[in-house]
Amino acid sequence: MSIPAYEVKDINLAPYGKEKIEWAYRNMPVLRAIEKELIDEQPFKGMKISVSVHVEAKTACLARALARGGADVALTGCNPLSTQDDVAAALAASGDLHVYAVHGVDEKDYIKHLKMALDFVPDIVIDDGGDLAMLLHSECKDLGRNLIGGCEETTTGVHRLEILEKEGKLSYPVVAVNDARCKHLFDNRFGTGQSVWTAIMATTNLVVSGKTVVVAGYGMCGRGVAMRAKGLGAKVIVTEIDPVKACEALMEGYEVMTMDDAAKEGDFFVTVTGCEDVIVKRHFEAMKDGAICCNAGHFDCEVSVKELKEIATDATELRNNIIGYKLPNGNTVCVIAEGRLVNLAAGDGHPVEIMDMSFALQAQSARYIAKYGKDLDKKVIQTPEEIDNRVAEILLATKEITIDKLTPEQEKYISSWDF
Repeated sequence: MSIPAYEVKDINLAPYGKEKIEWAYRNMPVLRAIEKELIDEQPFKGMKISVSVHVEAKTACLARALARGGADVALTGCNPLSTQDDVAAALAASGDLHVYAVHGVDEKDYIKHLKMALDFVPDIVIDDGGDLAMLLHSECKDLGRNLIGGCEETTTGVHRLEILEKEGKLSYPVVAVNDARCKHLFDNRFGTGQSVWTAIMATTNLVVSGKTVVVAGYGMCGRGVAMRAKGLGAKVIVTEIDPVKACEALMEGYEVMTMDDAAKEGDFFVTVTGCEDVIVKRHFEAMKDGAICCNAGHFDCEVSVKELKEIATDATELRNNIIGYKLPNGNTVCVIAEGRLVNLAAGDGHPVEIMDMSFALQAQSARYIAKYGKDLDKKVIQTPEEIDNRVAEILLATKEITIDKLTPEQEKYISSWDF
């Protein structure tokens, strides 16, 4: 089958996307350092890499680094509303890789683009949310015949893959990039925290200070969202199912309660759980007039927009990317970006410097798979410690920061029973 070189909205948008990519690139010193190594080593020469990540400027820098390392790269999105059409056009126009991504496509075309990225029969896949993995373990099994391994970017995707592994169905080894310290400690917490509130504030043009914010889920992403809301002057309520995380939230100064109780109090609701039906009909019916709901988890099932539509008497676009649903009780509940990933569907995603770390991990993990994948078990594996540490070391070096090192005596002290 003949595969088109690209499928983007408008190739003439390329100059605008090029400017975005170059701005991101100049602020990604860690990835630039790794890219230089890839150019010198050519670890992906003769290999095909399929990438499903949010198609925006930082992702473009990762895709370009892989291509410069010798790979034939096919890039597609992992969320229909996060694709930036000018960035997709710029990558397509460069001729360095293949791009299949258009902002706002329906589910059918979104899946079509995922399949187009897999039609290359890749050696390595890089996923954000596990959509490529889902296809490779179902209707596109044959397209995984050359797979050496893969990398997964996000918590939700890692969880899905771990289920496959537990059931004995995982068909290739995957590096859980999300679980690397330089990913979840920074990307999930500081990246999500800042980008979620940047998107909410830009989309609503409302003040956060003095409002009540309900954060559903207190994992690393939820911690970041709660921390930034508190810093902006909000009263923060956390809802959780994990008693230990609930205790953490409590001891960090937040109120903790059920969503049933929180629904009556919140002005802003942000779901960050990775689960479905976190906010449902009974919660919408209890909310204040003008309450605003959004989702910062990977998939658009946390805020049940389906149930909200069913009970609403009217739906109106109140502002770009905000739909107001009028309920029978007269109150209006607002939803940002259709309940999709708010920081990308209503914003530019994580700050550049944060994704510099995450994508440097991805590039190195892909190189690790290229070198060792054939010898690895078909399991979800942790990012090697040396890869994790190297990202931190390069980042510190770019800021001219030095840190202490253990002396031989200290090494002996902490590694021996002989005190």
